[in-house]
Amino acid sequence: MNIPIKTPDEIEKMREAGRQAASVLEMITPRVVAGVSTGELDRLCHDYIVHELGSTPAPLDYHGFPKSICTSINHVVCHGIPDDAKRLRKGDIMNIDVTVKTADGYHGDSSMMFIVGETIQGERLCRVTQECLYRSIARVRPGVRLSELARAIQEHAEANGYSVVRDFCGHGIGAGFHEDPQILHYDGYAPEADATLAAGMCFTIEPMINAGKYQTKVLRDGWTAVTRDKSLSAQWEHTLLVTESGVEVLTARGDEDFALLDR
Repeated sequence: MNIPIKTPDEIEKMREAGRQAASVLEMITPRVVAGVSTGELDRLCHDYIVHELGSTPAPLDYHGFPKSICTSINHVVCHGIPDDAKRLRKGDIMNIDVTVKTADGYHGDSSMMFIVGETIQGERLCRVTQECLYRSIARVRPGVRLSELARAIQEHAEANGYSVVRDFCGHGIGAGFHEDPQILHYDGYAPEADATLAAGMCFTIEPMINAGKYQTKVLRDGWTAVTRDKSLSAQWEHTLLVTESGVEVLTARGDEDFALLDR
């Protein structure tokens, strides 16, 4: 496994890519309301990425994916396809997953959950899933193995009665949308894949946590992954840089305070 170490110039390009991805989610947040279609959210994000940022929505036409963002509602685990016929309803939870490819050719990848109206079960699942991400981020530093990041997620999810999706994972990122290493969110690494972190590595952590069992299936469209038992699923994602002393969250949004992480 050849994990790229970013040069100082590449790190600056990754910072810009991360900033752009975060700005897309900040832009779209007030527009996620009951009655809006996921197709409309896709168009808003597409236009912002292309016309305001001067960048490209990386998912569009990636291995045939037909839209610019992923919109995954309720029991959809990931890769939900935006659709003008699908309108949000009160009580829905939804993940929006954004990946920006800058004019310099570097990727910033981030996702977050949105809660439409009130849903006690959905709100708790979204909160615990975000906590799983933060607990894993807090362990990122040189010398730590990938399995430690995975255990932080699995232990917190299972302590709260939830399960961790096995079929999808995080990934290295840079000039490539998906690079080495694969970032599992459960403790399932083979010894040869349990890499040790080093400064200059960039990757995503993006746990998908289910309220029921962890098994998933992909629908006939070839993209949309759902929980087999139709239980709710939530996901949060950030793009990270391993620094000499710890971690930099490249896709941090203005509403997040990573100084509060208990390292």
